[in-house]
Amino acid sequence: MLDIPVICGSTREGRKTIRVAKFIHRQLADRNEVTTSLVDLEELDLPMMKERLRMTDDPPEAVQEWGRIIERADGIVITTPEYNHGYPGVLKNAIDYLLPEYSRKPVGIVTVSAGMFGGVRCLETLRQSVFGFGGFPIPAELPVTKVGESFSEEGHPNDEAWFGRTDRFLDTMIWFTDAIAAKKLQDFADEEE
Repeated sequence: MLDIPVICGSTREGRKTIRVAKFIHRQLADRNEVTTSLVDLEELDLPMMKERLRMTDDPPEAVQEWGRIIERADGIVITTPEYNHGYPGVLKNAIDYLLPEYSRKPVGIVTVSAGMFGGVRCLETLRQSVFGFGGFPIPAELPVTKVGESFSEEGHPNDEAWFGRTDRFLDTMIWFTDAIAAKKLQDFADEEE
């Protein structure tokens, strides 16, 4: 089983990214080859980072939990709104707590916008950050435009086409996660010989 958590990268009041995160999480949970969890940065409530997790003697429990989630993950899906052509500071704060935990993990990015562009400028910014922290951004993308009209508060799409788009995105996410996990297992086996 592949472990692929879905991260909701917004804590803003009235946020709509959580709607999309809930939908992605449900779609991923329906896959037999995957175990998943919805990681809401609002609930996790990480303090502002003063030092990376691995360099801290007594980190807060929320930071330790964040580290465990990412450490055990085979891949990660991040849902994020676009703020000023980038991603929110709360997501940057969470990302910066860790480094080796991301190594060689595929990262799927779902961008959310109230407007017409679906956060595509944020997508490019976050992809560069993923490379920087040692992950692999998958080539598939899932930009969500007009999120308030596209998804209900419970995270149900108002257009059936979202199921097909999301399935294609998740197919790619799972393919990359499975391929990289298999390579890691092979490398581990080779080291044991």
